[in-house]
Formats: sequence, structure tokens, C-alpha cells
Amino acid sequence: MKIMRVEKTLVSTNRIEAFGHRPLLVVQEKVGGARSVAVDAVGCVPGDWVICVGSSAAREAAGSKDFPSDLTIVGIIDHWSPEGG
Repeated sequence: MKIMRVEKTLVSTNRIEAFGHRPLLVVQEKVGGARSVAVDAVGCVPGDWVICVGSSAAREAAGSKDFPSDLTIVGIIDHWSPEGG
């Protein structure tokens, strides 16, 4: 699992049928770090700190072992300070 911050929504109107209509979000592990795309399984908004899972856990969390995801948001963190405070 990784702690990441939701940066913004990613709009992708042309995608494979298996993706369905699940929301895609741009997430970042740390400021200035690489961005990733995650499937939103819980309904987050930009600015939220979230818990993300990868690999087969990401596919199952998105709804199916056959779902084409390698990063899925599974929880919104209520209180988190990246500085440790």
C-alpha cells in the first residue's frame, strides 16, 4: 500500500470497454515526484490523501480480477501530515 495525494481528475473518453465508467485520478506520492493514474473506488476529490494498492489487489479492489488497473484508491485518509506533525 502507498499513501498518495490526489492531484486532479483525468478525463479519458476513449478507453477500452473493461474500464467501464470508473473515475480516473492523477495521484502523486510526494511533491515533485512522479505522477500516476489511479482508479477511484471510494469517491475522493483533489487534495485528499489516500491509500492506494497495486498489482492484483488493485484489480480486485476495482471490481474484478480481470479489471485493467495496477493502481486503485481504496481509502481516504482522515488525518495526515506528510511532515509527520
